[in-house]
Amino acid sequence: MRRPISLGVIGVSLLALTSAAPHRKDLPRIRTHDNDRPAGRLIGHVLRVHLDARNGLWFPDADDGPSAPMVAFAEAGKDPQIPGPLIRVPAGTEVIASVTNSLPESTLTVYGLVSRPAQRGDSGVLKIPPGETREVRFQLDAAGEYYYWATTMGRRFLYRTREDSQLSGAIIVDDPQTQRRLDHVLVIGEWSDTPSVESQSPRERRLFAVNGRSWPYTSRLSTRVGDTVRFRVINTSGDVHPMHLHGFYFRVDSRGDGIGDTTYVGSGDSAVTERVRPGATASLTWVPDRAGNWLFHCHFTTHFAGRGPLGVYREPSLHPMNGPHPANHALEGMSGLVMGITVTEGRAGDSRGRDAIYAKGRHLRLLVRSAGGTEAEPFYAFTLHERGAEPALDTTVRSGKPIILTRGQPVSITVINRTPEPTAVHWHGMELESYFDGVAGFSGSSNRLSPVILPRDSFQAQFTPPRAGTFIYHTHVDELRQEPAGLAGALIVVDPSQYDSTTDIPVLITTPRDAQTAARYVLLNGRLPAPPVTLRAGVAHRFRLINITVGRPSISVSIVRDTSVVQWRSLAKDGADLPVAKRVVSPARRLISIGETYDYEVTPDKPGEMTLEVRSGAGQLVGSMPLVVK
Repeated sequence: MRRPISLGVIGVSLLALTSAAPHRKDLPRIRTHDNDRPAGRLIGHVLRVHLDARNGLWFPDADDGPSAPMVAFAEAGKDPQIPGPLIRVPAGTEVIASVTNSLPESTLTVYGLVSRPAQRGDSGVLKIPPGETREVRFQLDAAGEYYYWATTMGRRFLYRTREDSQLSGAIIVDDPQTQRRLDHVLVIGEWSDTPSVESQSPRERRLFAVNGRSWPYTSRLSTRVGDTVRFRVINTSGDVHPMHLHGFYFRVDSRGDGIGDTTYVGSGDSAVTERVRPGATASLTWVPDRAGNWLFHCHFTTHFAGRGPLGVYREPSLHPMNGPHPANHALEGMSGLVMGITVTEGRAGDSRGRDAIYAKGRHLRLLVRSAGGTEAEPFYAFTLHERGAEPALDTTVRSGKPIILTRGQPVSITVINRTPEPTAVHWHGMELESYFDGVAGFSGSSNRLSPVILPRDSFQAQFTPPRAGTFIYHTHVDELRQEPAGLAGALIVVDPSQYDSTTDIPVLITTPRDAQTAARYVLLNGRLPAPPVTLRAGVAHRFRLINITVGRPSISVSIVRDTSVVQWRSLAKDGADLPVAKRVVSPARRLISIGETYDYEVTPDKPGEMTLEVRSGAGQLVGSMPLVVK
């Protein structure tokens, strides 16, 4: 299913891995699992569990694929597991945990086997010499998502990279008063050559896994229309993961840090993308109302871009006009932190009736055209065309211009590919039929899958925006190559007769094509530097902030006058209006991850100059937009 990579590369990589683990042939196979069977023995209100840290061989891709020596937890007497054995109990349970270090030479340091809520002075650190066992008791009274983790190299959580990077397991504490719903415990792991930081080169080994597997070998979720689905996301990696669900909104029920949880009773955020920082947890609930195939994946592009087995870097492919073309982008062009979801038992509807509806709706053409560059580093352009002669090609803007749609108005958008390589367009955040979602070879259903848009071909997407808000349209083929080439834009849905281009300010943040420039700057609305924007004193302006970079999951956007941050009022997240209680006035500073959108209202109080600043996660200024108030 994946494109082959050089056997020489695999051989060298496996030789390096093998040299770090003598007697490889004697190592047991590490079992991957979906956290559906609790470990230990629960009698009354006491759980007894015995964990054992052992060496083994991990197969994160296919069962018959290449393996890597890894340290993993096991239940005593059983096979080692990635993630570690699940500790799942009702609130009010005492846990008696024995931990054995079966590693011949390394001291094992274990964290997280502590009471919840945490007790004052309880560090929860166990240091276990080789061949020894330690016992710890703790009380689990607070419902939520937690985890335990360990290191054999004395490293901090963020800097586990190789042999001990998968020494983590989930701790789930259920509320006995709440009916247990269909839930999926998703433990995110990472295995890389160097510590995980935003500036890490994509050419290094980076293997990302959900419950011990890397896409397309992660477990597939099957659910039905109307089912309540709960994702309990536990990020045991050292990287940020903006987790994006195609086609639906989810509700954020809780967020945590591995020690404590914050639960939002009846007031959780509605979102399509949730930023899960290193060591953090989140509980997400959603109810599918449409059948089809959907994706849930990290939107940090290097975390889902196609790689070879064991996370080996694979050069982005070129697609000459008459060359071979991948038909299934999901299986051939994605890897890592991706889950496939099939929703069944939905009615397909009457296509004749649908066609009649869209025949009377709005009709747009989205031209995808070459705009210079080279075959290795091309520039492409999205150009919107509705009527009359086709617009001239604008090679000065490296992003698509905003597409403005009307809530409740059916729209047909024909994407016409005039580039020399295949592409596809994902309508990010839009609630639409699966077939039009834009993941080639995957979106749709078993008998009707969305095609890749080949050179000199086209595809028509049809949907009726159910809500006004800020969304994104972007390529979903070779994203590391095509998004920096210019294939991303703002998708804005407005209420009828309520759009004023003079007070509606989209701020699309994207990645430059040139790698050296991309390391220092971002593009704002496709330009570097960004031209000034004129505002009016005393008038409310809506700023639509969109992060669709390929490698900046933690950027901060602020608006300053002189050296002071001004005030703004929050309006929406991911296109969903915030409830009145959350539309608060606060300092104009917002952390935005990849795939997220935020809307804020800014009312300048007097004429003068302000600046919209974009800073990296480390605080470096990477972009600015002058704001002239008149």
